Amino acid sequence: MLNLSKKILVAIDGSPASDKAAEEAVRLAAATSSVRFRSTLFAVIVLPSKEAPALTDLSLAPARQQKVDWQERQRRIFYVVDKAATERDVCLRKEIIYGEVDDALLKFADDEECDVIVIGSSGKGRLMRMLRGSISTKVALSARCSVYIVR
Repeated sequence: MLNLSKKILVAIDGSPASDKAAEEAVRLAAATSSVRFRSTLFAVIVLPSKEAPALTDLSLAPARQQKVDWQERQRRIFYVVDKAATERDVCLRKEIIYGEVDDALLKFADDEECDVIVIGSSGKGRLMRMLRGSISTKVALSARCSVYIVR
């Protein structure tokens, strides 16, 4: 039987590129949603699994403080996808996962059996892509499902 309901994963980080990806993912989910076949949109933030050490960690300077405004930052990052999903009546699940961004997204997509990953293009220049690599390229090359890169 043909399954018209889809599981769509969108990677978000609060950047303009991820906001565009979130809006496009909501549009995709709304296009395949009906009463009978309802798509699910997973909005995912990936955080580092371990905070990277800073120079102050090795000195006698006071330890870094965790930011107390995480709830507000989380609300701002999810704002675009929340608003768009509410307007289009899309089933939205918000997730925060930990690890290297590309590996964590691929594992989440496999675990949830997602049909498509929507990710924003960072818009980095050629030099930055060569030095650091492109997460969207890594995801596109390694994913078991379709990948939609939004510019």
